[in-house]
Amino acid sequence: MNDNALILSQQLGQAYKIACLAEIEAVKPGNVHIFADGHGMQVQDFIHSAEVSSPFISQAELALGERIFRSVEATWGAVGCNTNLGIILLCAPIIQAALLPATTSLRDQLEQVLANTTQADAEYLFKAIRTANPAGLGRAESHDVHKSATCTLLEAMQASADRDFISQQYANGFLQVFDEGVSHYEAALLRWERPAWATTALYLYWLSQHPDSHIVRKYDTSIAMTVQGEANVHHQALEALDNPKHYLSQLLVFDQSLKSRGINPGTSADLTVATLLVHNCCN
Repeated sequence: MNDNALILSQQLGQAYKIACLAEIEAVKPGNVHIFADGHGMQVQDFIHSAEVSSPFISQAELALGERIFRSVEATWGAVGCNTNLGIILLCAPIIQAALLPATTSLRDQLEQVLANTTQADAEYLFKAIRTANPAGLGRAESHDVHKSATCTLLEAMQASADRDFISQQYANGFLQVFDEGVSHYEAALLRWERPAWATTALYLYWLSQHPDSHIVRKYDTSIAMTVQGEANVHHQALEALDNPKHYLSQLLVFDQSLKSRGINPGTSADLTVATLLVHNCCN
């Protein structure tokens, strides 16, 4: 690896860690954040996960599937639980794209990365998912992660895109991250000039606009849609304020309500990190 490639790898690893830590520092009702642990996990678990996975997720010479697996493997070895599978699944291809020679936009390079995945990438993906063992993981009629891969990584994601929002990003070129997430975060950042509150607004946007896949897997679509409606009320209330910190107490009440019901909007948190990473890579 030449010096320029090493520097870029280190920069992307840092951009990834910054995105992970920024998400933890924001109030995210139902999820783990600096104001409250939850679901048997602590803030330090997520900080440690970001630290140990960053060298692997940004390692220049890895193919996408191995990049995902090595990052998940490092996380599991450090904290012994699934803190960041969704984060890694979303951030790994973004970093893979950013590692390419910058001949076009990050978005175009990401589409190139997704279009060129292999069966070996899928095998590593399946291994990563089995290692993390996310809540609600079951059996599938096609491309079952408990069996050997017979498809490319992209084909595996396309097969589950109708029921998983992370897979849907792979299938549509991260459409929602680029067209919805980045613009929403940057508008909130411009308005309030407070990154942590802009991140909270972004998280609530995801939770209020799209049924959270993690909730759907663990419970069902009706509960996910109920939470989506609750989140929309808080999202609109927060967006109406000139000073978002005045809404902190209401968000913490919502946080406790979700956690008392065992509801963790993990996919919304994962999309938040991915959006922050794209913002970091493009600015």
